[in-house]
Amino acid sequence: MNRRYFNRALAGALVAASSDALCQQAAKATSIYRIGVLSLTHFGNTTLAKVLVKPLEARGLIVGRDIAFDERTAEGNAERLPSLAAELVLLNVDLIVAGPAAAIRAAHDATTTIPIVMAFSGDDPVTSGFVTSLARPGGNVTGVTAQVRDLAPKWMELLRDVLPGITRIAVLTNPGRPEHLQYMKTLAAVRPPGVVLQTAEARGPDEYEAAFAAMSLARANALIILGDVAFSRDSGKLAALALAHRLPSIYLFRAFVVSGGLLAYGPDEAQLLELAALYIDKILKGANPADLPVEQPTRFRLAINQTTARTLGLTIPESVRLRADEVVQ
Repeated sequence: MNRRYFNRALAGALVAASSDALCQQAAKATSIYRIGVLSLTHFGNTTLAKVLVKPLEARGLIVGRDIAFDERTAEGNAERLPSLAAELVLLNVDLIVAGPAAAIRAAHDATTTIPIVMAFSGDDPVTSGFVTSLARPGGNVTGVTAQVRDLAPKWMELLRDVLPGITRIAVLTNPGRPEHLQYMKTLAAVRPPGVVLQTAEARGPDEYEAAFAAMSLARANALIILGDVAFSRDSGKLAALALAHRLPSIYLFRAFVVSGGLLAYGPDEAQLLELAALYIDKILKGANPADLPVEQPTRFRLAINQTTARTLGLTIPESVRLRADEVVQ
């Protein structure tokens, strides 16, 4: 081949390739990022995707202009999560947001390349194998962990502040959650002298009645409900049962108090969503999940249902009421 002709052909090919690359970059810059959302159940009365809209808008990510959601919810059936995660991977989404731990597990097992943001996880992400360490996740998973085991002593403290003569505390656990055994060990370690802990088990609504019957039979004075997706989903049912059995009760989230539970103390849900939105924003801008440290919430909220307190014949001490972020009348 004539060398001059070859050089011209090569130059033309390089210009064409450069032009194609620039066109692809421009197309990506103007395209909408697709965010896969994987959850075990609904987030309160709505969906995880919907509650992420406002914190993402605050970061300039507008649905329909910058991002689009592909949402998959297992409707409480954890066995569906692996196939739903596989669907999101086949859609080739740019990022997957997952929560709680069961959904994170399914996403983690489905892909090692698509970035995964933990919206919230009550399990330790290190012992669960999602990340190498909180400081250096090391893979395609990062995000927010809301481990609540350390809150257990606070729940007991609040119940004793409201009920100084408490002697028997029932603890509602899910036997399908091995980490609840660790929660019980934590509670046992801080149990005041003279206070007996009684474990009551329930995997879901079909077992709630029997669990509360067991609490009454054991003459429990109060109730701690450990963190669980099913318990969050059914917070209204659990609050009603606690009131029917005249058990002063405490749980993680304010929805429990709004539904009639006595006390709630746990992570600020708004902060969890803000942190998840921060990770989404950073990753879509090019950050590597392996290098983004896992965050833990720093804001916690105490809510009290004053009506429930009156129904139970309780007077909330001023010292507790003044610490409350919300009092439901």
